[in-house]
Amino acid sequence: MRKPIIAGNWKMHKGIEETRQLLRELKDMEMSPEIEVVVCPPFTSLSEAAELLVGTAIGLGAQNMHWERSGAYTGEVSPCMLKEIGCKYVIIGHSERRQYFGETDEMVNFKVKSAFNHDLIPIVCVGENLEQRKNGETKSLVTNQVKKALEGLTEKQVERIVIAYEPIWAIGTGVSAKGEDANEVIKLIRDIIAGDFGKDISQKVRIQYGGSVKPGNIKEFMEQPEIDGALVGGASLKAVDFGAIVNYKK
Repeated sequence: MRKPIIAGNWKMHKGIEETRQLLRELKDMEMSPEIEVVVCPPFTSLSEAAELLVGTAIGLGAQNMHWERSGAYTGEVSPCMLKEIGCKYVIIGHSERRQYFGETDEMVNFKVKSAFNHDLIPIVCVGENLEQRKNGETKSLVTNQVKKALEGLTEKQVERIVIAYEPIWAIGTGVSAKGEDANEVIKLIRDIIAGDFGKDISQKVRIQYGGSVKPGNIKEFMEQPEIDGALVGGASLKAVDFGAIVNYKK
């Protein structure tokens, strides 16, 4: 049985004081024990978040990292730094990293391998843009992204990975995919993993949906048989909204 995971990607929001306030509010909420909850603040707030989350069931993740342990990479953050702070997860290959900062499938693969080498669990993002969807390229694009991301991994590593299907046309637009459509692509992802690593491994991999997830539509996604959680953007910035998403069964 896969335990669902709901992660909040704060993106470039929340300074240290805002992080304190939001996490205090989340800590005061009763979170469903059936869901693994993760928050991913910006780099400058990670250390403060780690201290505030001690003793809670809320996990800490980063939004990106370099694949090298150290070096002359101005402006980058290494996996060792994230691990030292207390991160358990790291988002890799988000569409905004690919679109605005030129991240390639090869770079994503480097980062995934490095994350595992430093005992971090990668949340790997894949997904198509609107033009690709209209042109019927969703299947081929997602297949290529998944295969490239998992290239060279062991079965043990693959079964621990988290994959987030995030159709780019639904990120920050207020327009989300339909539950059945998202489930279809996520089933495709699971089938790809089954083909490369075996069905038993594929059934252990948690695959999220991301893209304008809100309290009003989370249930639609979580009711789908292949969807194991959500990567939440804007709605994770308000405790009441994120709490409602985590506690969607109430």
